Amino acid sequence: MTTSERSQAYGRVMHTLADMGPAKLQADEQDLIREAADELLFDSPVAPSALVGVEELAGRLAESERWTPERARALVEDVAACGPPAVRA
Repeated sequence: MTTSERSQAYGRVMHTLADMGPAKLQADEQDLIREAADELLFDSPVAPSALVGVEELAGRLAESERWTPERARALVEDVAACGPPAVRA
């Protein structure tokens, strides 16, 4: 994935947070997603564990029916797309 594609994925994550975050996510959940996207975009050593945190959050959001499974899956895919291919594998 190119840097441009990663930047676009980051933009989608930020748009999701701005659009759905205040109504559908608690502040700490928004922070977790934002921080994970940052870690992935900048290829931080903690990026893989940050992505796991988003995957777990997405599972809880879908399980509690706060988000649809499809929307939760799209969030994980967008956050993952912020990172280099090695992190997403």
